[in-house]
Amino acid sequence: MKSGFWVRLTAVGTGGFLGSVFRYLISLWLNERYPTSLIPYGTFTVNISGSFLLGLIMQVSFYIPMNETVRLFFTTGIMGGLTTFSTLTYETMALVYNGSYFAAAMNILLNLSVGLLSALGGKELVDVIYARL
Repeated sequence: MKSGFWVRLTAVGTGGFLGSVFRYLISLWLNERYPTSLIPYGTFTVNISGSFLLGLIMQVSFYIPMNETVRLFFTTGIMGGLTTFSTLTYETMALVYNGSYFAAAMNILLNLSVGLLSALGGKELVDVIYARL
């Protein structure tokens, strides 16, 4: 095993724990606040904010050399725990089973398209900031 494996593994696990707790709390709050929305706002919000932050963090690490363990803590750990593909899939299946085909299609379309745009937005924000420094 590569030197420092257990340190990196612990960083990813700790970050994953924190990201998962954030996801649960954010989703719980939003889904209780907007129970009859077109798409599940909780999952949408964590996926979009996580995509934005991942794009931002990865671009910051391009400009500022980041320790691999720190980068893994934030990207694979926190952002991996915060965002969720499996819940997106489950909630989309639930919409289909309930006959909400339009909502199911919108759930997939919005999560993927806005997620990609958010990641790009995070990256571009860092580029704009560093261009002005």
